[in-house]
Amino acid sequence: MKPARSLAAALAGDRPLVLDGGLSNQLEAQGCDLSDDLWSARLLADGPEQIEAAHRAYVRAGAQVLITSSYQATYEGFARRGTDRGEAAALLARSVALARGAAEVSAREVWVAASVGPYGALLADGSEYRGRYGLTVRELEAFHRPRVRTLAEAGPDVLALETVPDTDEAEALLRATADLGVPVWLSYTIEGGRTRAGQELAAAFARAAPHGHVIAVGVNCCEPADADRAVAIASRETGRPVVVYPNSGERWDPGARAWAGDIAFDPARLTAWAAAGARLAGGCCRVGPDRIAELAELTRALRP
Repeated sequence: MKPARSLAAALAGDRPLVLDGGLSNQLEAQGCDLSDDLWSARLLADGPEQIEAAHRAYVRAGAQVLITSSYQATYEGFARRGTDRGEAAALLARSVALARGAAEVSAREVWVAASVGPYGALLADGSEYRGRYGLTVRELEAFHRPRVRTLAEAGPDVLALETVPDTDEAEALLRATADLGVPVWLSYTIEGGRTRAGQELAAAFARAAPHGHVIAVGVNCCEPADADRAVAIASRETGRPVVVYPNSGERWDPGARAWAGDIAFDPARLTAWAAAGARLAGGCCRVGPDRIAELAELTRALRP
């Protein structure tokens, strides 16, 4: 159902909220072909029913926050496919509506987070895992502003500024969202104890501290072990609730075009995350409804 409380109010509760898992892996499990530069965003036009079905799978698993399919959805990306600006705006708004539709069939409160991916997602070449695109903060802000405004007008509960690789893009996103009247969370993608662009995490998280519209800060799309270390740093540097949703731990092998390695995502990590300040916890790439169901069960068992 549509929440009666704001997400910020819910974060003040006595247990962490459960995020969903990876949207792309659930869509692939449903038989969808995502071999396109728009990735899952292509289905906003070609298969919206598949997106809503994926969201519903996570609601059934116990997710309390659904992240929309707009990560790779941009005006520029849609334009490359011949989609005019009006239609692109409608597709961005549809991403929020699909998540809201899935949320409202639940008997419990489920919040909707509109995904705002980094500039590198538009390039579809892995740039979001490097950052430092050669653009200024002002140029990045100009890129993000039209999209975040459209998403905000669609009525999500929060904007998820996610998989952010460096502090310049974080600053651009925080500026672009400051006057929209919608809260945000800021989530870096990291490697070891640094952002993907190599900045120290303490300084990176501190960028969010002066911004009153930021209701959570943390990490996503990273190794689970790296997420473990980052939660306490995010809490200490900002005093805000922490959001954490790492990958499965497997790595993409571009030569074999397949995932390799072992799954390191363990829902039992929730206990340590919560103790360190995590108030939003879930999974990113390759983390499916089964793991989110385990996470939800553990959340209910946590002592307040």
